[in-house]
Amino acid sequence: MAYQNFIPAVWAEGIERELERLHVFATDCNKEYEGEVTKQGDSVHILGVGKPTIKTTANKKNVQLGAEDVEDTSVVMQINQIAYFDFKIDDIDKRQAVGGVADALRNEAAEGIADVMDKYVADKAKDNAALKYSASDVLVTKDNILGEVDKAIQKLYENDVKTTTPLFITLPPRAWTLFKQAYIALDTDNSKMIKNGKMAQYGGATIRMSNNCAKNVAGTVDYVMCRTNRAIAFANPLTHVEPYRPEKSFSDAVKGFSLYDAKIVRPKELCILNWKYA
Repeated sequence: MAYQNFIPAVWAEGIERELERLHVFATDCNKEYEGEVTKQGDSVHILGVGKPTIKTTANKKNVQLGAEDVEDTSVVMQINQIAYFDFKIDDIDKRQAVGGVADALRNEAAEGIADVMDKYVADKAKDNAALKYSASDVLVTKDNILGEVDKAIQKLYENDVKTTTPLFITLPPRAWTLFKQAYIALDTDNSKMIKNGKMAQYGGATIRMSNNCAKNVAGTVDYVMCRTNRAIAFANPLTHVEPYRPEKSFSDAVKGFSLYDAKIVRPKELCILNWKYA
């Protein structure tokens, strides 16, 4: 940040910060394993259990007991991802700053890291373990989008997800607009379930919006996640920030990093909708 580029009159009203992206993907993950890792390269073994065989009979004399060996499963999640930053603020800039340049930059760095982590989780939609509802891309409009959402929810129920299990669907902005138009058209209560244009309840699922949804290479197809909060495990065991004074410079600096990773651990509880638009 060179002092000649700093104009106090521009900054007198405070610092205009870039619009924050909604961080939702990491929020709707299973985070119970965060306390079990402390450094890069650590692994978490996530154990799962199979289902015991349920037998029936109408005659108690036909009951045949014998302990069944129920097969278990194990998924390994390694913690390897690092997001970091390192920036400085010249002393001249600090003296002229109005509104707290350093604090604003620290906040921007923290939000930037959160955004990177959110995109990383969203990109799990491209993972081979993710269940695609359709092999081909589906054209969605305000007339069919609710039906497509219903299909994803139905798919999870067909995979034995219980109706009492919370579901989460994250839509990109262009799909959110179509969803809102369709939802309001059917809603006789003026869409009170949609709060601040960011959240709704539909079909037993919490609908959120995020600009971090995964896309195809051309950016023309969105990969929309419909899942339980157990489908993806996420760990952010360590975030570190420290100020320092660089040598050969009249400035203060701040550096920091965050350690994290994510993995699909219950693929049957995650359904991906690949949507394109007119």
